[in-house]
Amino acid sequence: MSENIHRLLEIMATLRDPQRGCDWDKQQDFSSIVPHTLEEAHEVADAIEQQDYIALKDELGDLLFQVIFYAQLGKEAGLFDFESIVAGLNDKLVRRHPHVFDKKTTLTEQELDAQWEAIKQAERKEKPEFGADVIQGLPALTRAKKIQKRAASLGFDWPDYHGALDKVEEEVDEVKEALAHDPYSEHSAEELGDLLFATVNVIRHTKRDPEQLLRQATRKFSNRFVQIEGVLAKQNLTLEDASLAQMDEAWELIKKRAK
Repeated sequence: MSENIHRLLEIMATLRDPQRGCDWDKQQDFSSIVPHTLEEAHEVADAIEQQDYIALKDELGDLLFQVIFYAQLGKEAGLFDFESIVAGLNDKLVRRHPHVFDKKTTLTEQELDAQWEAIKQAERKEKPEFGADVIQGLPALTRAKKIQKRAASLGFDWPDYHGALDKVEEEVDEVKEALAHDPYSEHSAEELGDLLFATVNVIRHTKRDPEQLLRQATRKFSNRFVQIEGVLAKQNLTLEDASLAQMDEAWELIKKRAK
């Protein structure tokens, strides 16, 4: 174990020490740390998407601290410790990459996906119902992608994005029909959900991540709205005072500038 990792584990143990530790750290348990773990993971993703690699180093440290915290809690409960976490990870990585550590063969992307799913299935003690092993608490877009990948591993998939895109067009028509009948009905809500699910399928076929794309689209929208505010300010207008037509005009101007 490196000196820095050893020091980090010592610091964590000190923070949890009943006599001289930090009151906040001593009060935490597995459940209470989860929100912080999720927040740190999102901050890592944001730093990467912003290409802020100086911040990324710090955010990765914060995320590592979450693992160290769980390891300390596990050690105190007699469940596991940092060493056993790392040992288990080492074994899993070697087991899940036989084409690298065993057979030394080159596989296509499709063969790699099939091998990965087969190995993960073999690791499960019992065969679950379809999708039952895909965590319910995942972000909805991520879970949709994982469910679709699981179905694809069973052969239920289009060969490329064209079929998935056709499905989106079909769902758009169904959404239009449902909204025309009653935009606030449960049926309309269901059709909108189907449209979202179908859109994720197109994104999956283009080898992109739906969560990341939606974050980027939301960030682009926010940045453009900040620019709208600047355009309106030159007209002595605020967002609150401007009409929809004035905001639309500013929006189109900003879009032209971006091209």
